Amino acid sequence: MFDILIVILAVIFVLGIAINIHEFGHFAVAKLLGMRVEAYSFFGLGPRIWGRKIGHTDYRISAIPLGAYVKLYGDEATGALEGGESKGEFVPESELYELRPRWQKFLVMVGGPFMNIMLALAIPFAGALIYGVPSMPSPVVASVKAGGAAERAGIKVGDRIVGFDSQENPSWERIRNDSMIAPNMEIPVVVERNGQRSNLTIKPTKEDVNGNSVGSLDFAPTEPVIVSPMPDSPAEKAGIQKGDKAISINGETVGSIENFKDLIQKYKENPLNLVVVRNNEPKEITLQAKIGEDGKALIGAGLSSQSLDRETASVSQAAAFAVNTNLEIIRLTGRVFGQLFAGERSVKDAGVAGPIGIVQIISQVVHEQGFVGLISILALISLNLGVFNLLPIPMLDGGQIAVLAIEGFLALFGLTLSLAVKEKIQLVGLAMILLLMVTVIFFDVSRLIGK
Repeated sequence: MFDILIVILAVIFVLGIAINIHEFGHFAVAKLLGMRVEAYSFFGLGPRIWGRKIGHTDYRISAIPLGAYVKLYGDEATGALEGGESKGEFVPESELYELRPRWQKFLVMVGGPFMNIMLALAIPFAGALIYGVPSMPSPVVASVKAGGAAERAGIKVGDRIVGFDSQENPSWERIRNDSMIAPNMEIPVVVERNGQRSNLTIKPTKEDVNGNSVGSLDFAPTEPVIVSPMPDSPAEKAGIQKGDKAISINGETVGSIENFKDLIQKYKENPLNLVVVRNNEPKEITLQAKIGEDGKALIGAGLSSQSLDRETASVSQAAAFAVNTNLEIIRLTGRVFGQLFAGERSVKDAGVAGPIGIVQIISQVVHEQGFVGLISILALISLNLGVFNLLPIPMLDGGQIAVLAIEGFLALFGLTLSLAVKEKIQLVGLAMILLLMVTVIFFDVSRLIGK
């Protein structure tokens, strides 16, 4: 029961902030431009079930537990989802949304996505200023998994990756990210060995991670690093700490995350003598793995192929880190959708998460990293919410911006869009959103059942 309560609070924390920062963007811009706001629902759509009116605005909780909304006087296109039409009270024409120039309506619409994107930038920016930026290893191969994708491609320990998927001198982060979204796809690689360059091709091994297909290169630039010993797990009880570098298990070199997992399974019936490096000093730890219901051995420790070390960052470096982090997420998302349209990846394997999938991700993060770990998830969801809302789909902000553009074009010929037409456009948008919701929920459930 306590675990369920923690997950509920975590979901409310992440989605509540991401959605309300969006609605606050609309609210703030409308207020700044002198428009009258009839209602601000912090939680839910549809009819009001509780609230308090302050000034002209009713701050409320609504009946349908999906999202939130800001209702402006004079904007009735989505009135059915916002508690019905505006009340018949007198409102000066100067405060009506519908009578404002299109550029002001545009600013109101873009205010929500803008705030989401600002939040997505602010979180890594603040993190970089406080904790520094991650120290990424050089793309030099430190270990190669026997029989893995790297070995099959001819990659050897000591090779420097100087080209990956047509990208010259890629960072290790770029290499890792591009391989994760390309399981079983051939990727051109250029390695430098003894001063000579060789053109190779690697096909990342397809792995299932929480129901999603990801690619693994089966090599690493550094030893695996412990990132999250779980509470009451064999790892935590044995004294394994965050930041420990795994060197060997029962005398066998670890080398990579994949090999670490293989060695855990190999010696699952025996005590594990794990050698780690902590604060530049080797340390021996003995523990016994726990056997799960599926027969697999678990020690309860998350692993990463990058160092947890951080470097102090100036304001400009922190800003650049925040921008680059978000651009990388957008780039990877765009590539995944490109693979979908090109038929290179199925929708089920695309990692598109619906409500159930998002709750699963939040639950996993809060259990492994606590509420602090939710901050990065909040940034990711806020960015996706901001960008998604800019798509020209009716019901979304991008759709309403598109309608404004259409109205501007029609105005050149003395024509207008009637309220009835706008309402029909919104209904089409609602149908599209519901279809999308049903689709992602179906794949959420499929991944859940398939575990």
